[in-house]
Amino acid sequence: MVILKTARELAAMREAGRISQRALREAGKAVEPGVSTAEIDSIVRSYIEKQGATPSFLGYGGFPASACISVNNVVIHGIPSKQQILKNGDIVSIDVGAHLAGYHGDNAWTFACGDVSREAKALMDATREALFEGIAQALAGNRIGDIGHAVQQYVEARSYSVVRDYVGHGVGAKLHEDPSVPNYGTPGRGVRLMPGMTIAIEPMVNQGRHHVRVLDDKWTTVTADGLLSAHFEHTIAITSHGPVILTSPD
Repeated sequence: MVILKTARELAAMREAGRISQRALREAGKAVEPGVSTAEIDSIVRSYIEKQGATPSFLGYGGFPASACISVNNVVIHGIPSKQQILKNGDIVSIDVGAHLAGYHGDNAWTFACGDVSREAKALMDATREALFEGIAQALAGNRIGDIGHAVQQYVEARSYSVVRDYVGHGVGAKLHEDPSVPNYGTPGRGVRLMPGMTIAIEPMVNQGRHHVRVLDDKWTTVTADGLLSAHFEHTIAITSHGPVILTSPD
């Protein structure tokens, strides 16, 4: 069931979103060669808790950390570790959520660690721009398929592939709500977008094929072909005046 948010609820989500975005920004500043992913996770948790919020991911479904930190061929759900030390040329996807006053904000970004290859930068740029292509279609009266189609078309035109096993989602009092928001689709199909809907649009884009597999820890999801993957995400609200990014510092 899709839950439409009131103006008061949207204001609360904006505050949760701001904390999520700022925690993500602090995490990104820490992405440097020689830093462990556990250190970055600690920065995320500390920032969120200092704002009076709680990390959305910590303990969610048994997840053991405050941020998902996914390096190179890890698509999503990478578990931070003291043993995983970032090196020059890595691309690092960080997914962060914050829970405040009963509502969640959820966002992700892929950061370059030092000097990355031209191919890695191109993948990151395409994934980021695909996110904004999707957001541009998040208009009242459009349908979920319009968002997915915009993302898919942008990505595939650049010879990349969108992950199909994992999708975006509604966000609100629960971290994951209806509707599902795939990064592929057919224009004019799917749930109709209405003012008050809040969704996370999150392209997960692979350098190679779209197939993924989950490692033995039951969380870490990698590209099946071992090639790079990037991940960008914003929580947005559907309004009568167009999409509003809730995970924004502004």
